[in-house]
Amino acid sequence: QVQVVESGGGLVQAGGSLRLSCAASGRTRSTYDMGWFRQAPGKEREFVTLISWSGGTTIYADSVKGRFTISRDNAKNTVYLQMNSLKTEDTAVYYCAAGLLRASYRIVDAWGQGTLVTVSS
Repeated sequence: QVQVVESGGGLVQAGGSLRLSCAASGRTRSTYDMGWFRQAPGKEREFVTLISWSGGTTIYADSVKGRFTISRDNAKNTVYLQMNSLKTEDTAVYYCAAGLLRASYRIVDAWGQGTLVTVSS
């Protein structure tokens, strides 16, 4: 079974940047799709972005398109989320996920514990 652990959250001013990392361990294999989800206070968890196991396909939520970039390094079993031009509405706990992730459905095998991103005005 795969496990994933996020890192890199913190406090940043609006307009700033942060990079999140997600390291996979356990029964890792490069054929896992990886993704990021987030949950703001009082709201449901929402999809942010995903990257296919090969890295050839990426999908973004409209709210982050053009500002966030997902990438992966399969040699390091790590996926990254580069977040630029951050807005206060990006404040949330960000969760990494591994599994079978597609545009129309997501079957998550493992969730991380979450990392808090706070964007101040």
